[in-house]
Amino acid sequence: MDFALSPELSALQQKVRAFIQKEIISLEHDAGQTPHGPSEDLRNRLVAKAREAGLLTPHASRDLGGLGLSHVEKAIVFEEAGYSTLGPTALNIHAPDEGNIHLMEVVASDGQKQRWLRPLVEGRTRSCFAMTEPSPGAGADPSMLQTTAVRDGDHYVINGNKWFITGANGASFVIIMAKMEDGSATMFLSDMDRPEIEVVRTMDALDTCFTGGHGVLRFNNLRVPATDVLGEIGKGFRYAQVRLAPARLTHCMRWLGQARRAHDTALAYAREREAFGQKLGDHQGVSFMLADNEMDLQTARLHIWHTAWLLDQGERGNFESSRAKVVCSEAEWRVVDRSVQILGGQGVTGETIVSRIFADMRSFRIYDGPSEVHRFSLGKKLVAGRAPK
Repeated sequence: MDFALSPELSALQQKVRAFIQKEIISLEHDAGQTPHGPSEDLRNRLVAKAREAGLLTPHASRDLGGLGLSHVEKAIVFEEAGYSTLGPTALNIHAPDEGNIHLMEVVASDGQKQRWLRPLVEGRTRSCFAMTEPSPGAGADPSMLQTTAVRDGDHYVINGNKWFITGANGASFVIIMAKMEDGSATMFLSDMDRPEIEVVRTMDALDTCFTGGHGVLRFNNLRVPATDVLGEIGKGFRYAQVRLAPARLTHCMRWLGQARRAHDTALAYAREREAFGQKLGDHQGVSFMLADNEMDLQTARLHIWHTAWLLDQGERGNFESSRAKVVCSEAEWRVVDRSVQILGGQGVTGETIVSRIFADMRSFRIYDGPSEVHRFSLGKKLVAGRAPK
């Protein structure tokens, strides 16, 4: 096992770190930061900075203008980008676009890549992924899918309701997961400016880091030509796994950067703030929390690196990415929670960035599957003897 970074990767790590420090952190309190995420204007300014620095959409293939990063390389770069609440937006590696880019590079036709993927990689458009539905539809259990697609000549007619669709407001196109007449699922591509797609409302949410917020969508007899099917008919659930295993892990990477930022903020405060005759960090209760933070950060990082390495070896990594998602979401949350506690009043107000990280990160234990669902899946595989050795 070799944990050393190559000289090239180390240089890229330092480049991203310097870019976030010098160009992005100062914009975290920009007027363009809204309750529903960075405004389109702020996003465009952030993307322009990353484009100028040669850091835009680094996970995309070199053919499309990215850096063609491996999963391990993404682990390094995405953590550094995540050190700012705006970093993933700047580098164009935020959800859902990051996962959609990965999926479409694997599955989309050449024509679909030119029409939808290339502008997305170039940072000129945004996308959304419409799978989650209100009850009784699909949530943590995708088999409960209610949105339907019915063949009509050379088109498919889609009807249904979606909610908690990240980035929907202002997205240029959508990937829709719909149920076929035989009960299978298929993914469809559609521009968002169609009259049959209704953005019903934007939901109020704890997090404020996703441009476009989280939307409620309604599809009213949306006609999608057969040429706009993403991949093959009936393989929607299989493609969802192509997207989800790496996407679970990139969530872990980005939030690790934010957890490290919260810890660094709390550590700096503990070194300077005095209480009861000594530095706050000299009190055992505080120093123990800082030590626990360090352990949780490293635990999460090692889970990420190992799972990324497996993906780079060509493994599916479903079991390991599920395990990493639970470990990282809970460990990184503990880091931020402790950091709030150490900071006291500064942790629960806008005096530091930590209160925003706290609100943003709470949802991470739900995104891409709640911890309980992953534990249930992991446990079943263990009992059945299907867990990797």
